[in-house]
Amino acid sequence: MAKTICTLLGVVFLLVGIIGFFNHDLLGTHLTTAHNLVHIISGLIALYFGLAGSLSGARGFALAFGAIYLLLGVCGFILGDSANDRMLNIIPNQLMLGTRDHAVHILLGVLFLIGALATRSDAGAD
Repeated sequence: MAKTICTLLGVVFLLVGIIGFFNHDLLGTHLTTAHNLVHIISGLIALYFGLAGSLSGARGFALAFGAIYLLLGVCGFILGDSANDRMLNIIPNQLMLGTRDHAVHILLGVLFLIGALATRSDAGAD
């Protein structure tokens, strides 16, 4: 399941990264050039693990990436500026995350974690 999740979400990350250059407010998110590049790089790495990496590598990536994204989303809600769309300025004017970004990050984190945890760590041949 980890390879499938990495492949599917890798494609989603790539598409969002590319679309974000043309639609900076996709679904109410804040897609700057830096944010789009993070999506493209993340998508390429996820696709590698989904298509060419080992099963244990895909599981490890999905586990780590899921935890990071889940933590990013939760921290965004906790640390974001409550007077300004829960805005979290990671790199001011370059990488800013608002309420919708936090919700999407939590969803992505959960999906990656489900993919990792639904894959047996002792699964057959990599």
